[in-house]
Amino acid sequence: MSLSNDEMRRYSRHLLLPDIGVSGQKALKTARVLLVGLGGLGSPAALYLAAAGVGTLGLVDFDVVDESNLQRQIIHGSSTLGLSKIASAQARIRDLNPFINTIAHEMQLNRDNALDIIKDYDMVVDGTDNFQTRYLVNDACVLLGKMNVYGSIYRFDGQVSIFGAKNGPCYRCLFPTPPPPGEVPSCAEGGVLGVLPGVIGTMQATEAIKLITGAGEPLIGRLLLYDALEMRTREMKLRKRPDCPICGSYPNITALIDYDEFCGIMPNPTMNQSPIDQIPEITVTELKQRLDAGLGTARLIDVREPNEWEIARIPGATLMPQDTVPDHLDELAQASELLISCRSGRRSADIVKFLISVGFTNVKNVKGGTLAWSREVDPSVPTY
Repeated sequence: MSLSNDEMRRYSRHLLLPDIGVSGQKALKTARVLLVGLGGLGSPAALYLAAAGVGTLGLVDFDVVDESNLQRQIIHGSSTLGLSKIASAQARIRDLNPFINTIAHEMQLNRDNALDIIKDYDMVVDGTDNFQTRYLVNDACVLLGKMNVYGSIYRFDGQVSIFGAKNGPCYRCLFPTPPPPGEVPSCAEGGVLGVLPGVIGTMQATEAIKLITGAGEPLIGRLLLYDALEMRTREMKLRKRPDCPICGSYPNITALIDYDEFCGIMPNPTMNQSPIDQIPEITVTELKQRLDAGLGTARLIDVREPNEWEIARIPGATLMPQDTVPDHLDELAQASELLISCRSGRRSADIVKFLISVGFTNVKNVKGGTLAWSREVDPSVPTY
């Protein structure tokens, strides 16, 4: 495939690089890269791959642009709030580089569609933020013989590697089993430094370009660890595990599995589940009525962190960060009823489960937390 004069001018700084040159730029033009997720990691990766001239970018996402995204998801903007992330990203990519083609996959990647989607691309850039999809992407790439450019972020820390190479490890070689559900907070729960996904997503784009052009030494068999607070990087050597269930010597995973079940994500409670699995709840509207009438000897406990408490709170709540709750069981036992709240209701649900497991009987989760309180009761309470 030839390069037009316009493309020669656009990519001239690439053409001057001996490791890329005309042949490398042609390889970029014919390349097909699938970006799974157009959030913090996918935003910079998509922008730089588009700017570099990757001929076809597949875009997988099913979310819409929210105001809280704009602190880090730089492919989106205020003008695209409420639009699908794919539509927002396509508009920005078209403006950045009209020479490339985008293919929209506006859906959630799952075990039923992953192989059909990924098979048409040369490699995947994984910009997902949950363990179920990371294992799904990994397994699909291994089964199809595709490279998987991996990245992840957590507050101030990031990781980058390449999985799925013929003689290299896969994601399961590094993480044979997922962490327990809720152990690693999402960005929505734990926060993330806005520039961090920009750094890690750009590294992922760099690795994808190297794989396409054959330049340099890709991160195969190496995990790059980045600490933004200390501004340090370090590297871990990775090896293919002979006992890996999908890429090892005797694999026993030969098809995609139920990744929710594998990661311990349980379905919604049903009447057949035990009482500990049926989380008692109170809505914010009901809570407002209780607060107006007076809680008496009942207590409203907020299990968020102190920095979140400074942002927004429900009147009448007492701050007791999640990790400290086990140290206050005697104090909590004095209340006639415990109403547990957090930002969205997820962490508080975990605390309700814990309290029930140690013998508390009159405890309820505040459904939706401060977000629901702001939405349904008092809009003056900030959301975050």
